[in-house]
Amino acid sequence: MPLRHLHSLNRYFLSRRLALGTLASAALLAACGGSDSADAAGAGQPATATLAVLETTDLHFNVRSYDYFKLAEDKTYGFERTATLVRQARKEFANTLLVDNGDTIQGTALADYEAEVKPIACTQQLSMYKAMGALGFDAGTLGNHEFNYGLPFLNQVLGGGMEVDGVDAAQKCAGNGYPAVLANVYSSKTGKPLVQPYALLQRTLVARSSDGKEVRLPIKVGVIGFTTPGIMSWDKRHLDGKVYTEGAVESAQKYVPELRAKGADIVVALLHGGLDGSAYSPTMENPGLYLSRVAGIDAMVMGHQHSVFPDPSAKPAFSQAGVDNAAGTINGVPAVMASSWGKALGVIQLALHWDGKAWSVDKSGSKSELRNIQAKDAAGANVFVDADPAVAPLIESQHQAAIQYVKTPIGSTDFRMSTLFADVGDPGAIQIVNQAQQAHVAEYVQANLPQYAQLPVLSVSAPFKSGFQGGKDFTDVAQGPLAIYNAADLYLYPNTVYAVKVNGADIKDWLEAAAQRFNRIDVNNAQDQQLISSFPGYNFDMFTTPDVQYEIDVTQAKGSRIRNLSYKGQPIDLRQEFVIATNNYRATSGKNFIAKLDGSSTIWASPDANRDVVIKYVRAHPQVTRAANGAARSWRFTPVKTAGNVVFSSGPDAISVAQAAGLDGVSLLAADDGSGKGMSVYRIDLSR
Repeated sequence: MPLRHLHSLNRYFLSRRLALGTLASAALLAACGGSDSADAAGAGQPATATLAVLETTDLHFNVRSYDYFKLAEDKTYGFERTATLVRQARKEFANTLLVDNGDTIQGTALADYEAEVKPIACTQQLSMYKAMGALGFDAGTLGNHEFNYGLPFLNQVLGGGMEVDGVDAAQKCAGNGYPAVLANVYSSKTGKPLVQPYALLQRTLVARSSDGKEVRLPIKVGVIGFTTPGIMSWDKRHLDGKVYTEGAVESAQKYVPELRAKGADIVVALLHGGLDGSAYSPTMENPGLYLSRVAGIDAMVMGHQHSVFPDPSAKPAFSQAGVDNAAGTINGVPAVMASSWGKALGVIQLALHWDGKAWSVDKSGSKSELRNIQAKDAAGANVFVDADPAVAPLIESQHQAAIQYVKTPIGSTDFRMSTLFADVGDPGAIQIVNQAQQAHVAEYVQANLPQYAQLPVLSVSAPFKSGFQGGKDFTDVAQGPLAIYNAADLYLYPNTVYAVKVNGADIKDWLEAAAQRFNRIDVNNAQDQQLISSFPGYNFDMFTTPDVQYEIDVTQAKGSRIRNLSYKGQPIDLRQEFVIATNNYRATSGKNFIAKLDGSSTIWASPDANRDVVIKYVRAHPQVTRAANGAARSWRFTPVKTAGNVVFSSGPDAISVAQAAGLDGVSLLAADDGSGKGMSVYRIDLSR
């Protein structure tokens, strides 16, 4: 029988320790026929087999291909489509092992609904786990976001039995339905792993003997899990004094030999982390390069970075020493990282050899790959894998409840919050994002980072929707009630809040880079000149606070445009240090802005999504007003007179938005800009 196993409903109601311990192993063994079904005649003969390790990672509760913040289907992600890839792989391979790599229970409005809005009962499974149950996962580990809702909630959704302060260890709940393994997080109360560090799964492989006959042979698969030690900072309020962490390498060196001693033929490491070429430390967030070197690990699945491996592109995501994107190996160990949100399925084809007594892995014959839910057809159009029809009905009632939840008002606004004219100075949809980020970072710094407590905390954000796709591609929240889903307009991307430490000189360079948004304007040119360049709007970072003031002189060359930069009314001290609230993308991938935005200047990597931080801020300040939340302009164009028109395109019928924002120098020039995208042409008088 194939390696995948069958689940019974009764298992959901066992305690976590029973469901994930010896009893579960025995049940799984029986479900697959176990060693009793092995071919005695072929057991002593050489044989070969392929075991396909299938990985999901960073699902973030995206059961459906649905955006709860836009109230619309989005076929580019969703476990219901990954499930189709799983079923296809199981038809292709006789032996499969399906594992989840964590960051599973947090990330959508449905997740928040079941954890905080209307918490599920102990007798119920999370919708994410219920959907996963339809596929029969063999094992999984915990990511950093598993801890976001606190240890009592985590204990409940894993089935109970977690011996840690503040948690009822006697609680017995429905659970997740598969062994959750985590080797490097310990209970401070017991000094033992918070959950079982590993699982030893007894299976029967369909193999091929040396004479070509199909035989069935027993195998013991060890599965061990690791998460990032960053949980101790990101969820300090939940974990401080209750758990502690250990480095992934140290935990592996402790427990992998145990697994081998207990008879594990192969060991698969589930690392909720990725790859970082820095020197190893026990608190390392992405230690994959070093974990792969631990003796006894045969395959490794990765995640956390929301990236991909192997990556066959010309500029792969990972290219450190030891990384082989062609072979799909890390220091010779077959490995995968399957993106995030169910966008891909990781597949490691482990080539196994049976010598008549034991199994070994032929790493040279193994293969790693990603199977994506999205592809291009012959005409270059996007095509998507169909959703597995079994998934959606399992969670339909909760899905609809979550939709109603995101429609719930969280406040109101007395003005139209829009990015229609953000390129020319309207902060109406940017300022509240900056206010939310600044408050979030400032509160954390004061409470947890005393070494930076005296530094000013500022925030930058950008107009993420700025017309690239046409006249409807703008943030545009109507005056009136604000609901949770409006946060999708105010903050488009699923980034997380990061804080970086820079100085005044860095701020100037950062703003110079952002000012590439504009073409250079010739004041003597009598022809119409386009103000906006091809530089993406989502990179036009800006401050929106009276404390910071500056001009952008678009008549100057790139790199020489920021003028009169001041902080609190005085020319900025280029040596003064500041903390800047931004997002993870900019903080770690912004070297094209300033060299320090490579992750090295990050002082706090918050686990909280920028979008969630905005929602929280609006809830705390429900009366959003133009005066308090949409009128603080930090920058202006340096006044110049031009011989001809300086023009830009924006959405149609929107001049009233510019006027309401006080942009008196903006006027409508043409109702249609001729692009076919539903855009109008506007003129800006740079002398005003």
